[in-house]
Amino acid sequence: MSKLSRDAVLKLADLSRLKLTAEEIERFREELSAILDFVEMLDKVDVKGLEPTYQVTGLKNVMREDKPRDYQAKPVDLLKGAPAIEKNQFKVKRVL
Repeated sequence: MSKLSRDAVLKLADLSRLKLTAEEIERFREELSAILDFVEMLDKVDVKGLEPTYQVTGLKNVMREDKPRDYQAKPVDLLKGAPAIEKNQFKVKRVL
């Protein structure tokens, strides 16, 4: 049984940039300790001979063949509707 210390909870809170009250620290210490106990229990399970399960829905990627299409549009015609053009390209405001 792994018990998480108060200092470990405070370190996790600091890394997560959380400010915790004394009650929250104690509550999270208990909850995180219970989670770690569960993970330890899962770690002890014998999985020899089991195939990994990557997904359970049975869905598969459905791919279509990539075929080029001719939309009969020339770049010059498309740029005619642009509010601003620079070096034969649409000019837009900087996005950061």
